[in-house]
Amino acid sequence: MDEHTMNTLLITAIKGAIYAGAEIMKIYSEAFEVTLKQDNSPLTIADENANAVINAYLEKTEIPIISEENKQASFAVRKHWDTCWMVDPLDGTKEFIKRNGEFTVNIALIKNNTPVLGVIYIPVTKTLYYATVSDHKAYKCELSSHEFSANIFQNSEVIVPQKQESNPIKVVGSRSHRSEETDAFIKNLELQGKNVHLVSKGSSLKFCLMAEGKAHIYPRFAPTMEWDTAAGHAICNAVGLNVTQLNKNEALQYNKENLLNPYFIVQ
Repeated sequence: MDEHTMNTLLITAIKGAIYAGAEIMKIYSEAFEVTLKQDNSPLTIADENANAVINAYLEKTEIPIISEENKQASFAVRKHWDTCWMVDPLDGTKEFIKRNGEFTVNIALIKNNTPVLGVIYIPVTKTLYYATVSDHKAYKCELSSHEFSANIFQNSEVIVPQKQESNPIKVVGSRSHRSEETDAFIKNLELQGKNVHLVSKGSSLKFCLMAEGKAHIYPRFAPTMEWDTAAGHAICNAVGLNVTQLNKNEALQYNKENLLNPYFIVQ
């Protein structure tokens, strides 16, 4: 894929993410009650409305879409896709319900089972992270409104990760999905004489913390789906971080038959 095509696809993904964020905020700003099992709960509406906006943008590219909110094509069909979109229109359900603002819109482009482009938008703070992996750079931009404009690129700053030797070592943990394995991982670092500081965040913000140097390692020992990680994976890869399967020196793979990820570490 040439640079011009990638730039066009990046702009399309950014537009989809920002305008999906606007839809989510319409629901978030209302006085809603959350009944998760009830159809048409505000959360479901926020997911569905955001997904509809994203689909409207991405469908124009004629690249197939895997979204948490879409009915998935069978693997018999998907396995022939060399390129596809991977979308989570609202990542961080529990954070949305808790109203702590730590939820995101995630859009990634997958080529040959690997993320090549990633966009993460945080609607509450109007913060945009994005990267094309082949550029070897990732960017962050604070928007003034949920609107796309060419100024986004002029107003973006390059983000860079931190080297891990620092003290204390900042370990990213999930806001809502702590696990015994994570606690054991931290304990093991402490046994090596490291001073560990746990940084808790919801949704794909954990990848953003890594990419912009606010944390040093992100171990994930709890279930995630491909759409939870693809955009963050691309952004981290763009700045030289690896997202590797636990106990295997292999990167997470995408558009697998089973869209559930294995446990992984970002560093």
